[in-house]
Amino acid sequence: MNKSTTGLLFGLSAFGLWGFVALYWSHLEQADAYEIVANRSIWTLVFCLAILAFTKQLKPTLALFRDRRVAVGLFIASLCITTNWLVFIWAVNHGHVVETSLGYYIIPVFMIATGTIFLKEKMRPLQWAATAIATVGVLVLTIGYHHPPYVALALAVSWGAYTLIKKELKIPAVQSLAVEGLFLFVPFLGFITYLAAHGRNHFGHGASTTLLLIGGGLVTGIPLLFFIGATNRLPLTSLGLMQYITPSISFMIGVFVRHEEMSTYRWVGFIIVWVALFVLSTDLIRSSRAVSNSVTE
Repeated sequence: MNKSTTGLLFGLSAFGLWGFVALYWSHLEQADAYEIVANRSIWTLVFCLAILAFTKQLKPTLALFRDRRVAVGLFIASLCITTNWLVFIWAVNHGHVVETSLGYYIIPVFMIATGTIFLKEKMRPLQWAATAIATVGVLVLTIGYHHPPYVALALAVSWGAYTLIKKELKIPAVQSLAVEGLFLFVPFLGFITYLAAHGRNHFGHGASTTLLLIGGGLVTGIPLLFFIGATNRLPLTSLGLMQYITPSISFMIGVFVRHEEMSTYRWVGFIIVWVALFVLSTDLIRSSRAVSNSVTE
């Protein structure tokens, strides 16, 4: 199996698993979103530490705390990703799966805007067009919801900020994830202990629920490892287009499995956002071809 084929399989596995994760969390509706996120963080940390110990990377990982810039950056990143997962899990367990898919659909456009504002990157004409079209789509959805799509916007902003920080720090994924987990380990462990002391915890009450809470760490970690494998084997263009797999699966789960309501405003808003993504994909493909031609000339 060649490098491109392996990368394709890794990418499909990562984005596919992330797409179906809504079904996983829906089996934990009996647990509070805070408890789920706390367990997810702790068991993801255990998973990452096991990998780091196996690869003999524990010492370099702990050394990251000595760099103040890195430590502060990863601490803020830990808050961003916790917010992202908390909003996502709450939304899934309260009938807002479709809105979560909207959040991940608009992330690429949000990231372009973030790069322009914070990294001083220049936007190409099609990127401006995609951003404007997506903004119109969000406005239409705001009218339909009678309020801004808070879930979608919270997911886009938290993930966008998280990605921006990770881009600036350039820390290996597993090491970064482990440090983020270490920052949150004590408060989350304290929270779970508090729940247990007051008889409000679900961990340990029923084998299936306990295994699902533990498995949350793997649900987070395994797709990430697949994603890392894909990034090392595929061009950015392929990854950029494949990322739409995740919200597309979530959207279908919300509409056809969870039977969430899709009003006319919702359909129109989503269609406008999909047009924006088509424009953005066209720009991504064109820019990739331009780079390839300049390299071969």
